[in-house]
Amino acid sequence: MIKHLEITDSRRLTGPNLLLDRAGALLDVRIDGYAAGDVTAAWQEHARRLLKAVGWGGEEMAARAFEGGASLALTAPLDALYAATEVNEAAWDAALAHLIGEPPDDEAAVAARLIKLIEAERNPALLRLREAARRHGVSVLSDDEHVSVGLGAGSLTWPADALPDPAAVDWRAVRDVPVVLVTGTNGKSTTVRLLACLLGAAGKTAGLTSTDFIKVGDEIVERGDYSGPGGARTLLRHRRVEVGLLEVARGGMLRRGLAVERAAAALITNVAEDHLGEYGIKTLDDLAEAKFVVSRALAGGGVLALNADDAGLVRQAPNVSTEICWFSEDAAHPLIRKHRAAGGRVCFVEDGEIVYAEKGAPETVLGVAEVPITLGGAARHNVSNSLGAVCLARILGVDAPAVAQGLRAFRGDPADNPGRGNLFEIDGVKVLVDFAHNPHGLTALVDTARRLPARRRLVMLGQAGDRSDDDIRGLARAAWQIDPDHVVIMDLPGYERGRAPGAVPALLHDEFRRLGASEAHLAHAPSCLDGARAALRWAAPGDLLLLLALTQREAVFALLQEAQSRSSVGAS
Repeated sequence: MIKHLEITDSRRLTGPNLLLDRAGALLDVRIDGYAAGDVTAAWQEHARRLLKAVGWGGEEMAARAFEGGASLALTAPLDALYAATEVNEAAWDAALAHLIGEPPDDEAAVAARLIKLIEAERNPALLRLREAARRHGVSVLSDDEHVSVGLGAGSLTWPADALPDPAAVDWRAVRDVPVVLVTGTNGKSTTVRLLACLLGAAGKTAGLTSTDFIKVGDEIVERGDYSGPGGARTLLRHRRVEVGLLEVARGGMLRRGLAVERAAAALITNVAEDHLGEYGIKTLDDLAEAKFVVSRALAGGGVLALNADDAGLVRQAPNVSTEICWFSEDAAHPLIRKHRAAGGRVCFVEDGEIVYAEKGAPETVLGVAEVPITLGGAARHNVSNSLGAVCLARILGVDAPAVAQGLRAFRGDPADNPGRGNLFEIDGVKVLVDFAHNPHGLTALVDTARRLPARRRLVMLGQAGDRSDDDIRGLARAAWQIDPDHVVIMDLPGYERGRAPGAVPALLHDEFRRLGASEAHLAHAPSCLDGARAALRWAAPGDLLLLLALTQREAVFALLQEAQSRSSVGAS
């Protein structure tokens, strides 16, 4: 067997993360031909010695082994995280020398080099401000450009190189606002947007981050994918924000950790196979464990809302000590019944009504059919998203009438929830547009589509090239469950991500043929917009078009809205 050890990634951890409760540095390493326990033990021994040598003897270490490698992490002072990556790499170099039987570099010389790096990076003003904020019970957010104390409407922000003396800060004006973390494989964006509407009905100005934009109240302040820590900091420094709602993506948590150390509540929508193999996350249970990182921010008394209908979340839940609010589409779910009997927080559907209960006292919120994004109850995934949002709103103290008002007000259209279950009707043709990009999300959408009456059904889909062959084929298998009369396979120019142009559409085409589609069933389009045009040309009254608009979403919306306007004019 060929033996091989190498670093595959070295990065800062700027907040609570999968391995540690606070900031530090992490190495992902490849391990071939060695026992993972021997490798992590050697790293820990040399890291311990180096940490002591540079004056960081009180820092913590953690290791997580996985098939083919390991993640090696250590905590570090907030003002020396770049230097911390150098410390971690030096510890790995010493461990590697030990494992392969070569003489290590002189430890004293290595420590001296690292101390110089630490001193060059140190920012005593940041540490003084952080300590003063801790004494006043408020948060600190820091990055290379800015440092802030407090959150949202209670925040003050300065350039990172011009920090004030803590004694000069008017701490009476500084406070935190409630923060909510929302993660999961699917449903995150819909849930934070819906929750913002519920809070708006209660008179609160909510700010949210998502994969599409940062929004404060009714104003979109930035467009783009802001579901990572950087987007969270941008939002939580906005002075209009009274409640911060953070969509927390898996990648950001694994790369950097959480943006905040404390939150009032968190929600995990579901866990399904997506991006497996990245950052040492190999299995569904690994992924569930990664999602549960949000619970690290709840140690101060926050509540974790969990989907009882998701088996992976149910398995992982006993590993956390925080209070849980369970939700389910089934009032008779054993976990809901048990938790409710014990006086715990629960939310469920009973006789077509959304019901929230706490300390054994149930309150009916609203009928499922009255919630627009559920499409009369047909969109079961949005029933689940609504239950999760109700849990969070009630945890935050929003009363049931305001929750019901917000649920009624939130529309499943491109204005309120772009790219998530947007339904159009054009000349008798129903068009359902969604961003579903993995088999789990598409299966939920297919379930919705099957509940909508239709003469014929079309599905348009594509995929980026950074997924495995099986993941790409899995998308075709999920789409086939709708028993489509026609399939439009679209290319996604610019999203090949290492594959040759046309390779992903070819995989999808092959899988549909394997599933039983004839060549007449299948059509190809060079882009998402071209695919939407082809779908409209194919359609006739009574048909349902399921369009997965992964790119060119605004152009697709414009096309459909123009067609809808023409249809309305013709009907009049």
